[in-house]
Amino acid sequence: MAEYVVRNPLIEQRADPWIYRHTDGYYYFTASVPEYDRIELRRSRTIAGLSEAEGKTVWFKHDAGDMSANIWAPEIHYIEGKWYIYFAAAHTSETRDGLFDHRMFVLESDAENPLEGEWVEKGLVKTAWESFALDATTFEHKGIQYYVWAQKDPAIPGNSNLYISEMENPWTLRGKQVCISTPEYDWEKIGFLVNEGAAILKRNGRIFLSYSASATDFNYCMGLLTAGEDSDLLDPRSWHKSPSPVFVTSEENGQFGPGHNSFTVSEDGGLDLLVYHARSYKDIVGDPLYDPNRHTRVQVIHWREDGTPDFGVPRPDTRMESLA
Repeated sequence: MAEYVVRNPLIEQRADPWIYRHTDGYYYFTASVPEYDRIELRRSRTIAGLSEAEGKTVWFKHDAGDMSANIWAPEIHYIEGKWYIYFAAAHTSETRDGLFDHRMFVLESDAENPLEGEWVEKGLVKTAWESFALDATTFEHKGIQYYVWAQKDPAIPGNSNLYISEMENPWTLRGKQVCISTPEYDWEKIGFLVNEGAAILKRNGRIFLSYSASATDFNYCMGLLTAGEDSDLLDPRSWHKSPSPVFVTSEENGQFGPGHNSFTVSEDGGLDLLVYHARSYKDIVGDPLYDPNRHTRVQVIHWREDGTPDFGVPRPDTRMESLA
C-alpha cells in the first residue's frame, strides 16, 4: 500500500484543488495560487508524487481588461481529444476594480502533454446574465456534455447559486440554463449567501454533486445534491439537497473551512478520493480571501450501505499517512 501513503497537507498554499487522472496514467493537478495571477499545472504517476512535482505556468493573466485579475479555481478536463482549462477571472480598468467582477473563461490545448503544449484562449463562456460568475466544472453523461457553475442572478438575493446547462462545444452553452441550488439553509448563509465550487461524482446509479457554502473562513463547508442517473438533469426537481452539510470544520483535528473539492481515484482505481482545501488554524488576520494557507488535502471516501458517500471528517495534519 506504499503508493497510498501521502502527507497531509498534500500541497501547501494551493486552494480550490483539482486532481484529474488521465488515461495516460498521470495525475494532473491545478489550483488557485496565492498570487491569483496565473494558472499552473503539475503531474505525477502517483498522488503522493504531486507533492514534489514541478509546477509549470501554462498561462498568465492579462495586464488589463478581461482576465487581468484574481485568477480563481482552474480545472483541467480532457474532452474529445483536447485539453481544456476552465477558470474564473476578473476585469480591471479605471472603472472596475476586479475584486468580485468575475466571469468564466476557457483555454484549449491539443498537446499530448498539457504541460508542454500551447494553450489557446477560447474566450468567455456566455451565460444568460452579465453578472458575477465562477467555479465552472463540466462532465459527460449519456452522450451529453454538461456545464455546472456558480453565478449571481440579479433577480435572486444572495451572492451565488448553482446552474446547469448543456454544452454546444467545450466553450459554448446551448439551450436552457437551470438553477439547481440556492443558499437556503442557515449553514449556507454564514457571512455570505454562497453555493459554489461544484464537483461531480457518478456512482451507484446516482450523480452526486458536491458544492461549497458560506464565507471562506472556518464556516466554509460542503453540501451535496443528488440526482438519479436516468433523471432529467435539466429539471431542478431531479436534484435533491442534503439538509445538513456533508463535510465541515473539525476543531478536534485542527482543520478549518474544508471545501472547494474535486474527486479522483487511487492508482489502482479501487478507492474514491476526496480532494479539498482547508486551513490548519481558525483565526485569520485580515480578509480570508488573501490568507494564503488554504492547503490541498486528500482523503478516502467511504460508501454507506445505501450507496451514498460518507466523506467523514477532515483528517489531521500528518507527515505521512496511509490513505487506505
